[in-house]
Amino acid sequence: MSGHSHWHQIRHKKGAADIKKGKIFSKIARMITVAAKEKGGDPETNPKLRLAIEKAREVNMPKENIEKAIKRGTGELEGTKIEEVTYEAYGPGGIALIIETITDNKNRTISEIKHILSKFGAKLADPGSVSYLFEKKGVITLKKEKPEASTEEIELLAIENGAEDIKTRNGYLEIQTKPENLENLKQKIEENLKPESPIKIESVSLDWIAQNYLETDDKTKEQLEKLFEALDENDDVQEIYSNLKD
Repeated sequence: MSGHSHWHQIRHKKGAADIKKGKIFSKIARMITVAAKEKGGDPETNPKLRLAIEKAREVNMPKENIEKAIKRGTGELEGTKIEEVTYEAYGPGGIALIIETITDNKNRTISEIKHILSKFGAKLADPGSVSYLFEKKGVITLKKEKPEASTEEIELLAIENGAEDIKTRNGYLEIQTKPENLENLKQKIEENLKPESPIKIESVSLDWIAQNYLETDDKTKEQLEKLFEALDENDDVQEIYSNLKD
């Protein structure tokens, strides 16, 4: 951006951020629509929809966008038919990938994903040949707003209420549990976190967790990062999971 005014730089960055936010809103709206279509538009009786709405609120998605997405799912508003499709792949270095998409055109989506994968030395795998390396888990991520804050009570509470694994890293606490126990565990944690607590729930999700992680060299890792970025830029791609060790 050399040779441009400071304002132009700010405007360029803001524009890029707005585009990124627009992509995020679009992806979450699709997630909400699919969830509402599957099990109805009431988040109280539809855990999948409740999770999607929480994700929308995490990124400050406008309430009217959420409501429209629900109505498209329940048929109250007309919209393009969309569906969830999950792809399995192997990336550079034999790294296993699960790519979750929501699409209105499966032929277009698989063609675009194949193109992205081949560009970075990756390829699609047969269904089931990768997913067995992963387990679906409910994941609650908490953030320590003060580095010195103790998470011991939360960890003990989580273990007492069905947590299967707990990891801490860089000021974050990640709690894994069975998918069917996710909502119960989240409620227990919320009940025990006081408003003034320096520990806050950052996100709640259902994720594919690798049973074992693979290490690779820096060059392969860099290639994988570029692959992840390219996949994430695709409008149909919702989530990308891998067994790459950080």
